[in-house]
Amino acid sequence: MPALSRWASLPGPSVREAAFMYSTAVAVFLVILVAALQGSAPRESPLPYHIPLDPEGSLELSWNVSYTQEAIHFQLLVRRLKAGVLFGMSDRGELENADLVVLWTDGDTAYFADAWSDQKGQIHLDSQQDYQLLQVQRTPEGLTLLFKRPFGTCDPKDYLIEDGTVHLVYGILEEPFRSLEAINGSGLQTGLQRVQLLKPNIPEPELPSDTYTMEVQAPNIQIPSQETTYWCYIKELPKGFSRHHIIKYEPIVTEGNEALVHHMEVFQCAPEMDNVPHFSGPCDSKMKPDRLNYCRHVLAAWALGAKAFYYPEEAGLAFGGPGSSRYLRLEVHYHNPLVIEGRKDSSGIRLYYTAKLRRFNAGIMELGLVYTPVMAIPPRETAFDLTGYCTDKCTQLALPPSGIHIFASQLHTHLTGRKVVTVLVRDGREWEIVNQDNHYSPHFQEIRMLKKVVTVHPGDVLITSCTYNTEDRELATVGGFGILEEMCVNYVHYYPQTQLELCKSAVDAGFLQRYFHLINRFNNEDVCTCPQASVSQQFTSVPWNSFNRDVLKALYSFAPISMHCNKSSAVRFQGEWNLQPLPKVISTLEEPTPQCPTSQGQSPAGPTIVSIGGGKG
Repeated sequence: MPALSRWASLPGPSVREAAFMYSTAVAVFLVILVAALQGSAPRESPLPYHIPLDPEGSLELSWNVSYTQEAIHFQLLVRRLKAGVLFGMSDRGELENADLVVLWTDGDTAYFADAWSDQKGQIHLDSQQDYQLLQVQRTPEGLTLLFKRPFGTCDPKDYLIEDGTVHLVYGILEEPFRSLEAINGSGLQTGLQRVQLLKPNIPEPELPSDTYTMEVQAPNIQIPSQETTYWCYIKELPKGFSRHHIIKYEPIVTEGNEALVHHMEVFQCAPEMDNVPHFSGPCDSKMKPDRLNYCRHVLAAWALGAKAFYYPEEAGLAFGGPGSSRYLRLEVHYHNPLVIEGRKDSSGIRLYYTAKLRRFNAGIMELGLVYTPVMAIPPRETAFDLTGYCTDKCTQLALPPSGIHIFASQLHTHLTGRKVVTVLVRDGREWEIVNQDNHYSPHFQEIRMLKKVVTVHPGDVLITSCTYNTEDRELATVGGFGILEEMCVNYVHYYPQTQLELCKSAVDAGFLQRYFHLINRFNNEDVCTCPQASVSQQFTSVPWNSFNRDVLKALYSFAPISMHCNKSSAVRFQGEWNLQPLPKVISTLEEPTPQCPTSQGQSPAGPTIVSIGGGKG
């Protein structure tokens, strides 16, 4: 027997003993956890959120959020324990500079500790032990670790858990280590998983008795044996399908494929698409009908770790009926890094809808930047900001007197996006944050319910800023539709629906030409400013020294903008929208100060010795 761990050689209980131990442990566990959470979770679901961490599903994370305690309870299930496991969080999903908990053995004794890794991946014991181990339990499924941690700890080695995306990291220990410091992450089987940990504490509304369901699922397809696949499938609504309101949707994930189905979206085709060919295949297939490109109106979006999405009781998303396409497009993103072959899948999204229309139609509005090359990011930038505006002039003209209510949001950039935020400005003062993701990833995009509905009044301003990293690029990255171009968008879900579908901006093109002329003269370089050159070509010819970078950044911060205050027909509202001044902001919101937990001194100064033979650790 390989000497991977003494855990593997422990005598196992009989089936009857295991069943008794398991049922007793589960009962005790539920009582302890529900009491610890102080009523922050339904009794029947003390750990409502679940995700597989690794592609094989051997590590599974469950958690709950206590906003009263400002803490998260984690349960890590290790199905095939070897010599230990590490789990934690880092800025972008690297195992270097990560905040970790580690379970390991030296061959005789098992330990649990709060740890951190340096820039070389070396593991170190944290002097402040902020992960509190509550229970270690062996079950028929594997070994479970129950532990909790505050959102913020005021420990410089710890990750601050915020709203938005969290990059979870994990590692498998194959052999015993004589000490924690002997572990180096670079030699382990490791990976990352992205998730929103701080789920909003929103009660689920009761569905009306006349609710129908519709499954939009891939028809038993074989997942391609490659790392990344986007699968497209066309579904046709029944003929004569009348206007309905979608009031909820939830994921349908084929059992056994939980670690492969990364995210899914359902789109409705454009109204003029009265005949879309049926298709089921990779979205980049040469056989894909061109008409699928006109199926971009989002009806539902789900990403790993998300539960059901509910509309507010007074609103629903309209689909079907006159002026609406009968064709839906399902897009499933499969993440298959182990290149597993022969796996069948019928995952998709279940729509809940009603023919009894609610008081308000929900709408989707685009905020941020226009898709245009005049907005660009220089190469080799670690954090370059671009900002788009929805001005007071547009909201005054297009919003109803009572305003609109934003209840959900989907942030969107392409590959270089790292942070996104939308702020509501009222009377020149930053009023509140609509949505913010300080660890945004373009590989993890979902519609997220807001913790608090944001009301936008006529005359308010909505400012959307994106931060980009172009360290690995040699040329400027311009705005546009291509995946190697960039976007900065917040799709906000709101009610009541208005004619305003797009409220975005871009720097005035004439002022950008002045920039090209200026740097051409200043640098005495051959920067192409000839009329026949496109903006993209002009950016390509810029020599990117510090002066040219700073001037471009300054231009974006003061130059007038061209506003797109557009109806759903893509026609702008009546008015003058070019050469508009930037909205003035006279005061900004203060950054929230993390609350330090009051029980810092109660944690052990070193590793906790644990028993994995059953019972509480």
